[in-house]
Amino acid sequence: MSSPDPQVRAARNRSTTPPSRGPVVAVTGAASGVGDLLTRRLAASEEIKQVIAIDERRGEVSEAQWHVLDVRDPAIAEKLRGADVVVHLALDLDLETDATARTAYNVRGTQTVLTAAAAAGVHRVVLCTSAMVYGALPDNDIPLSEDAELRATAEATGVGDLLEIERLGRRAPRAHPGLNVTVVRPAVLVGGTDTALTRYFESPRLLVVAGSRPTWQFCHVDDLVSALEYAALEKADGEFAVGCDGWLEQEEVEELSGIRRMELPSAVALGAAARLHRIGLTPSPAGDLAYTMHPWVVSVSRLHDAGWRPRWTNEEVLAALLEEVEGRHTVAGRRLGRKDATAAGAAGATVALLGTAALVRRARKARRRL
Repeated sequence: MSSPDPQVRAARNRSTTPPSRGPVVAVTGAASGVGDLLTRRLAASEEIKQVIAIDERRGEVSEAQWHVLDVRDPAIAEKLRGADVVVHLALDLDLETDATARTAYNVRGTQTVLTAAAAAGVHRVVLCTSAMVYGALPDNDIPLSEDAELRATAEATGVGDLLEIERLGRRAPRAHPGLNVTVVRPAVLVGGTDTALTRYFESPRLLVVAGSRPTWQFCHVDDLVSALEYAALEKADGEFAVGCDGWLEQEEVEELSGIRRMELPSAVALGAAARLHRIGLTPSPAGDLAYTMHPWVVSVSRLHDAGWRPRWTNEEVLAALLEEVEGRHTVAGRRLGRKDATAAGAAGATVALLGTAALVRRARKARRRL
């Protein structure tokens, strides 16, 4: 019997050989938070060949190849060899972290990862910042285009770090030809997060600054993880926002949450917030208030064009947030015990909103003990 035609043999081989799987993806900050969720998702995906997980401690995803080290360590370049894509999620945006130490970690870490990725032959780095980089301003379009100018300042928690990270991301392809950078900007992130914006909903009253127009757009962490997976698989690139479709006006938020507003003049609200932060009684600088005053909702058209859709609506995410923060008591961005929160809620408008009476009373007691 004659041997099969070479084309027939090739066809048979193709039919019996499993298709090659997709990219090798490295994730920094892989042991907790968004990094842990993304690592789990990628490890379970048939579109991913392998996951390299990097953190200062080993996480629980056994399918990943773990490397335990600080992302600021230049030795990370060796750990990235063989990776096609790096998703950099090792960021510290904790409200309680010293601002100088936080910036040193975030900026140096991003610099090191970008340089190491280029040295290791990685062709794409995905950075995750925030839609806060657009800035919250009274003249913002609603919604903002994803290519709108970044007009934020460094006055809000962590935003200066995020702006610097974005600047490093823009410079990297020029400094390292062949390296592509994708930037993902989530709206108000909800789901195991603790930020000045999620703490806003822990207050006994919702602060509304007179004359402002708050608008709210949320992003559930599950949707962020799926968007990061899109970026890792190069289904979406460039700079794009991620969040729920549309937005909620302040009145809708109050109706859905059942939390009443308390309105203050701008000078009173901003002045009190600045004083409380300056003397160390609250973790949030006055700049955080701008994101509860002015619109900064964004279009998510680039992800839509790539075929992505959010699984969560703004209403659903708000309900999840309210359930998550139930029982917590926060005034002016600072967590209080139930007794202090009750006292603040029973005081006058300014005191109730900013917690000045309860916090100053505590500070005076502390000074008397010295």
